[in-house]
Amino acid sequence: QVLLVESGGGLVPAGGSLRLSCAASGSIFRIDSMGWYRQAPGKQRELVAIMITGGTTSYADAVKGRFTISRDNAKNAVYLQMNSLKPEDTAVYYCYAGVVTPMKLNAWGQGTLVTVSS
Repeated sequence: QVLLVESGGGLVPAGGSLRLSCAASGSIFRIDSMGWYRQAPGKQRELVAIMITGGTTSYADAVKGRFTISRDNAKNAVYLQMNSLKPEDTAVYYCYAGVVTPMKLNAWGQGTLVTVSS
């Protein structure tokens, strides 16, 4: 079993910054990728940023230049630095990990709410 625990959400004014953190624990043999998705009210969950082991990153167009994803492989952790936040960034942010236990599985965090006020 794999557990992802997120932290760092909250209320921030437009133009502000937040840093999300997520740590994975449990029966982990290897983590192939870690990243962040978000789901705004009435919308589908969408990819925000993801980092594949080895360093390859991918960002949603809407956050490029404002958000930065990073990982600490020793801690099985992933971070999302969010700058220049906009009201449209308001959503529940979910941590994701592609884990090998050695079975391959997709693990999700419980979500952390980010609210950006205008």
